[in-house]
Amino acid sequence: MIQGTISRISGPVVTAEGMRGSKMYDVVNVGTLDLPGEIIRLEGDWAVVQVYEDTTGLSIGEPVKNTEQPLSVELGPGLISSIFDGVQRPLPELAKKSGSFISRGISAPGIPREREWDFEPAIEEGAPVSAGVVIGSVREYHFTHQILVPPGVSGTVKKIRKGRFKVTDVVCELDSGVGLTMLQRWPVRKGRPYVRKLDPSIPLITGQRIFDCLFPLTKGGTAMIPGGFGTGKTVSEQTLAKWADAQVIIYIGCGERGNEMTEVLSEFPELVDPRTGLPLIQRTILIANTSNMPVAAREASIYTGITMAEYYRDMGYDVALMADSTSRWGEALREVSGRLEEMPGEEGYPAYLATRLAAFYERAGRVICLGPDGRTGSVTIVGAVSPPGGDFSEPITQNTLRIAGTFWALDTNLAYRRHFPSVNWIKSYSLYLDSVEEWFSEKMAGNWRELRNKTMYLLQKEVELQEIVQLVGPDALPESEKAILEVTRMIREDFLQQSAYSDTDSFCPLDKQFWMLSTIVAYYEAAEEAMDRGVSLKQISSLPLKAEIARMKEIGDVGQIRELAEKVRAQIAALEVER
Repeated sequence: MIQGTISRISGPVVTAEGMRGSKMYDVVNVGTLDLPGEIIRLEGDWAVVQVYEDTTGLSIGEPVKNTEQPLSVELGPGLISSIFDGVQRPLPELAKKSGSFISRGISAPGIPREREWDFEPAIEEGAPVSAGVVIGSVREYHFTHQILVPPGVSGTVKKIRKGRFKVTDVVCELDSGVGLTMLQRWPVRKGRPYVRKLDPSIPLITGQRIFDCLFPLTKGGTAMIPGGFGTGKTVSEQTLAKWADAQVIIYIGCGERGNEMTEVLSEFPELVDPRTGLPLIQRTILIANTSNMPVAAREASIYTGITMAEYYRDMGYDVALMADSTSRWGEALREVSGRLEEMPGEEGYPAYLATRLAAFYERAGRVICLGPDGRTGSVTIVGAVSPPGGDFSEPITQNTLRIAGTFWALDTNLAYRRHFPSVNWIKSYSLYLDSVEEWFSEKMAGNWRELRNKTMYLLQKEVELQEIVQLVGPDALPESEKAILEVTRMIREDFLQQSAYSDTDSFCPLDKQFWMLSTIVAYYEAAEEAMDRGVSLKQISSLPLKAEIARMKEIGDVGQIRELAEKVRAQIAALEVER
């Protein structure tokens, strides 16, 4: 074992001498408390270590022991519904050992060792296996947890066992002498291999109207949610975690306040997944490295989460990863870089910020997994960004913009007006519109793209008209443009606004979204035709239809909304010109 001693301490960064022979990113135990750390620089006999615990109380000369292993996570049954810190220590287990205030230097395995699981073999003795082959499965809640042959392992099955086992028990023996357990370890900074990455063509349905209809995200895609303080980034991420149609959710609280993670912990066991009818926590893994936890571990928390996501992707599942927020992760990089006295880039961030962001986001994707069955899985990444003062020109936002395929820009003015989700429909965009058009045309309606484009045209036209209204007042506008202002108000208030706390409106099925938008656009098109015949806008506006349209959010029956769309056209078409 390589062992050195502490020669310098600078916040979360410790320099050790006598470490010759170490490798970059080796995990080390620092001091007499064995605080976990990771080597981030090597210079001859010296190693610079970022420590994932508070370094207060460490002194010069204390030992530094190299484990000669990279920072890795444990993968296997027992991850679902768990809550970990940034380096995969289970927080409930740590709380049992030291109480609410977790002591330094304590640790616990990421996956419980004593629990037994019912292992059901999927192959027979004598069968050839290679990386990605499913050798068996375990039932975890309603979830089928598949046990895979790890990458780099192959051979012929010599013996396979059925029954109840711990994750460390050998369940399959190969002729090469390799014994396979249900537990795997994988280095977090290395992406798990796959056969081929596929084009993103299937949308990730979130139940949020502005996301699904106007700015869709695909399974295997990337999205960012930037916004200033109070604009609803965390609520948006939690809403996506609740309702997105992914089989597994990884939620990373990276540097945000502890009470926000507490909300997730208290809500998810009580909320019911509309697709399975089971508690949402039974498909969720939580990673908490909040603002009062060690800064250096924030960086590790992102990689811990994405490695777990890739593990479930390899089983053929769709995984959604929520990172809240990548700004705090960037600030951790900046602090460590400053302690290393590196040449700073823009606004003090390290010069390699863009590279680190790209390396993280490129691990998203929909892929053909390893294995002979050709199964597909996906990892979708949604990263919240917290630009100081809502300034989108700062480095984290700008560098993420170059990478992310969907941009959901949160607007402070909309948040002040209590319009939530406060997504600015003029600044936001999605690069996946062409990719998902065929899917929407087949599954929902052939005119989805046309309907979406019409809606965006009206919303953009409203911005132009509002400038005129501010100068000369609304009375100066012709009837046709007043109609646009009336319809866009309906789009904003009756369609785009959505309550995360309403039992009926928090999740909106795709067919309901389509018919809600179709009804509003039908109102506008019928009004246009009626005004061409000489019917006044006042006549159209006085119809009780407007009140019915405003109540669409609370209607659970999609058939009623479809009937309303037909009713709108019929009643406006029946209006006669006043004499």
